[in-house]
Amino acid sequence: MRLSTKGRYAVMAMADLAINGHGAPVALADIAGRQEISLSYMEQLFAKLRRAGLVKSVRGPGGGYLLGRTPKETRISDIILAVDEPILVTRCKAGSPQGCMENKGRCITHDLWEELENHIHLFLSSLSLEDVVEGRVLGASGVLHRNELPVAVAR
Repeated sequence: MRLSTKGRYAVMAMADLAINGHGAPVALADIAGRQEISLSYMEQLFAKLRRAGLVKSVRGPGGGYLLGRTPKETRISDIILAVDEPILVTRCKAGSPQGCMENKGRCITHDLWEELENHIHLFLSSLSLEDVVEGRVLGASGVLHRNELPVAVAR
């Protein structure tokens, strides 16, 4: 299971906007450059983010994008869903009563994967854009990155 580039790039771009906006519009080209994402791809993402009300566009000289909500009010799950990125783990079609098996039944592990989807959604819904830009995500799961493990102290 992987989160697609659409969802990852949308969160990266929104975090960049939150960090660099400071109440003034930010040019999409600047965000694209800092995040090393193509401008045309960013334009597609921001059109969807704008439709969802997560960003506002400002036209004209000095124009660009502003956050549509405060970083504290913007859930990571909202960003991902705005760019049409449901995180699916099962092979079954979302919302269908039919399963993925030839006989239209559900596979033996369906409930396991469906519950994982629910946990992922709950986790991403529990985090705000503010949590990301303030660095409050590290260790939120109780696990640190390998290179950040505490060093054992000799006795």
